[in-house]
Amino acid sequence: MSIKNYFSKDENKRSEYIFNLIAPLYSKMNHQIGTNYSKVIETLKNKIDIEGKKILDIGSGTGVWSAVYKNNGAGEVIGIDFAKKMVLESNKNYPNLNFMQGDAENLHQFEDNTFDIVTSSYVIHGVTQKHRNRMLSEMKRVSKKHIVLHDFKGKTPLLVRFLEFMERSDYKHFKVNICDELKSISTKVESVDLEYGNGLYIVDISS
Repeated sequence: MSIKNYFSKDENKRSEYIFNLIAPLYSKMNHQIGTNYSKVIETLKNKIDIEGKKILDIGSGTGVWSAVYKNNGAGEVIGIDFAKKMVLESNKNYPNLNFMQGDAENLHQFEDNTFDIVTSSYVIHGVTQKHRNRMLSEMKRVSKKHIVLHDFKGKTPLLVRFLEFMERSDYKHFKVNICDELKSISTKVESVDLEYGNGLYIVDISS
């Protein structure tokens, strides 16, 4: 894992370097993050049914978003992340769940309509629109009911803006364009405001 990848023109190499680097730190924050995620899931459960559903968590990180789904009644939950150290942390944190390394733009290991819900939390804003479109296309392909994004919405706190600058993410364009991008894959898109500059984007692709 060379620091030169942080300065690479290839955004995937930059992201992989950053998330491999911060994986242990994120893992230590799991309890705090999980408390917030539990509130988010309560909001989501008022919108769609997750009980017994088969879930794919894209960019599963240290596993806490996947675990919150499982703890709230989801059936099988699989997490996938491109950063090897994130996968190692998630398997250590939640050995009862299934995490693997993989590419969100090419989910070749899964057949069409494999999952009831395909979700991600604070992942898809990190890449440019070209890569978002590829990710959303794959998410739609492997899902038969819903795509759920938990991500930036509204005013982003100053500290978070600094961190996103350091990560060189595309969060500003994400906030402006994501609803239109989602409407390109389904006419049924709902956005829900949450606290602290985040929200839910719920896409119904069942029809």
